[in-house]
Amino acid sequence: MVKIAILSGDGIGPEVVAEGVRLLKALDENFNLGFIFEETLIGGIAVDNYGEPLPSSTMDTALRADVVLLGAVGGPKWDSIEVSKRPEQALLGLRKNLGVFANIRPVKFFSPLSSASPIKPEIIEGVDLVIVRELTGGIYFGKPKYRDRDKAIDTLVYNRYEIERIVKTAFDLSLSRRKRVTSVDKANILESSRLWREVVLEKAKAYPQVEVEHLYVDNCAMQIVRRPKDFDVIVTENMFGDILSDEAGAILGSLGMLPSASLGDKYALYEPIHGSAPDIAGKGIANPLATILTVALLLRYSLKNETLASAVENAVENVLKKGYHTPDIKIKGEEVGTAKMGDLIVQETLKILEGDRQ
Repeated sequence: MVKIAILSGDGIGPEVVAEGVRLLKALDENFNLGFIFEETLIGGIAVDNYGEPLPSSTMDTALRADVVLLGAVGGPKWDSIEVSKRPEQALLGLRKNLGVFANIRPVKFFSPLSSASPIKPEIIEGVDLVIVRELTGGIYFGKPKYRDRDKAIDTLVYNRYEIERIVKTAFDLSLSRRKRVTSVDKANILESSRLWREVVLEKAKAYPQVEVEHLYVDNCAMQIVRRPKDFDVIVTENMFGDILSDEAGAILGSLGMLPSASLGDKYALYEPIHGSAPDIAGKGIANPLATILTVALLLRYSLKNETLASAVENAVENVLKKGYHTPDIKIKGEEVGTAKMGDLIVQETLKILEGDRQ
């Protein structure tokens, strides 16, 4: 039995999460995985219903679950309310309370998307990298925070143990990949980055088989575009990871293709990295593939089922190769909506798995 908390959120969140849930239910029906779903509110819709973005009932649901599947939160509707009640605060509270300190963000090139990317095909073909972002520390959580009319303060704080555990996650992940870790910091300027680099150098001694590279974040931002195929595992702090992973989305031509898994010692949180896109909410045209690929990560990391995870990822590539795409992906072929894309992925995933059985 696997308890899955469904937090669909705002904007396109409910539409794309519905396709991820549909895939999970199809897999459950065919492979008896024992999924139990419980849905509750988070973000702006929770503000509307309960007066706060992360109600205690929502947090309780998440803590009872084995895994959490999250959509997106926020939108212009809630931009004018006080900061503590903003939908985005729910994300910070959820991550902190679940203790999911390691955010895994794979960036894998799908061959049908070469024409959708603004980067030359010869640069991006074969890209397969993972950004490991520290998720529960840094400037997003540092105290004190202060604001008056003419002054604002945010504090960037990292403890050694926070850096040690995320760096270990990155090195361990690299062992199952190409054994190359790029640590990203700003050690020429920031004291927190100097501590970061010191810890990375210490940890690297336990992984002599892993090649280690250190880059300043501004240089890394350039190199991800210039030579993305050179990267394997990138490990970095919270804000840098947030920015770099969005930039890496340009490699695939759409943020609608980027999944993520947030892992801790006890809990796991899965969410696509895109926002709530309120301008297209309710139109049935949102790209569900980031959520579907996020489901693949759920199958890989929480269920430890590589067969199912790989089948979902291969299904995504196969469907794209057939020319099916949502409006955000500019390739030749047939443009389809959210639900149709979900249908195609479910059918293709089951077809692949049926072939594996024979």
